[in-house]
Amino acid sequence: MLDTSSRLLRLLALLQSRRFWPGGELAARLEVTGRTVRRDVDRLRSLGYPVESSSGLAGGYQLAAGSNLPPLLLDDDEALAVSLGLRLATAGTVAGMEDSALRALAKLKQVMPARLRTRVRNLHAAVQPLGAAGPSVPHERLVALAGACRGLQRLRFGYADQQGRASERDVEPHALVATGARWYLLAWDAVRADWRTFRIDRIVGTPRVGERFLPRKVPGGDAAAFVSRAISVQPYAVKARILLRAPLARMRERIPPSVGRLKRIDAQTCELEVGAQRHEAMAYHLAMLGVDFSVLEPKELVQHVRGLALRLSAAADLPPPATAGRGSRGRRARE
Repeated sequence: MLDTSSRLLRLLALLQSRRFWPGGELAARLEVTGRTVRRDVDRLRSLGYPVESSSGLAGGYQLAAGSNLPPLLLDDDEALAVSLGLRLATAGTVAGMEDSALRALAKLKQVMPARLRTRVRNLHAAVQPLGAAGPSVPHERLVALAGACRGLQRLRFGYADQQGRASERDVEPHALVATGARWYLLAWDAVRADWRTFRIDRIVGTPRVGERFLPRKVPGGDAAAFVSRAISVQPYAVKARILLRAPLARMRERIPPSVGRLKRIDAQTCELEVGAQRHEAMAYHLAMLGVDFSVLEPKELVQHVRGLALRLSAAADLPPPATAGRGSRGRRARE
């Protein structure tokens, strides 16, 4: 049987591993009685951990939110994941988080055991972030937008479009979507009576919080998929649907959500919805995917794909450059 201190650490780790634990199951895991579990829970409460309990046959224990962040118990893999996330946060697209991430990383390293500190040191030495891949976004703005999404509160803010034209927006925010390079807000535009996708780095000033609203159903039920189509298909003059004869997992490695929207058809095929400014550019990029495909729509794209195929085929059938003359002259000179 574990001593009291070890048992308290084990109890805390169990409470942090899932949302709710029945009292009998906790006692069985710790190999103690239910009375001992209650005493240990009281000890955790005296240390500042907000442990809630419920009685009865379905009663048990769970950690609740407290006024202060209590210490957390992390296993090696969890600590490694947190340290890597903090390392990448120092060079990400969220501005104002660099110093906080470095301070948190220093605190984490300080309490790591030697075996784990070595793994983290090796990982950080090998990982060299290139810096932000897109425009930075103030973390205060992300926090404010996320709070409005969760609290179902309307927002008013200034917004600059791609041409720099300013407008005032009154929206019902529903979700934040990150592509890796940019952050987007998906919201219902009250003035335009339609869904809109806003680049968060183009929001001007501090959004103003308004009254609460009733949530709407996002078209398709998937905010990330909606934003993917909004930024990869809708802005372009040419919109196409392509049948790719390759598994969905393979094509996701080549086509990020910011470039096109993929949908599984069966184990060996998937559908790509994509946009481009010109048919010729789309035909070229489809050919560069390196898989067999068929154009479902538009018909005009089929003609450009055929034209590209003819040009490539003709180029492949051309004779090699005329270098034979230089070779024959060299032979005659040697003779």
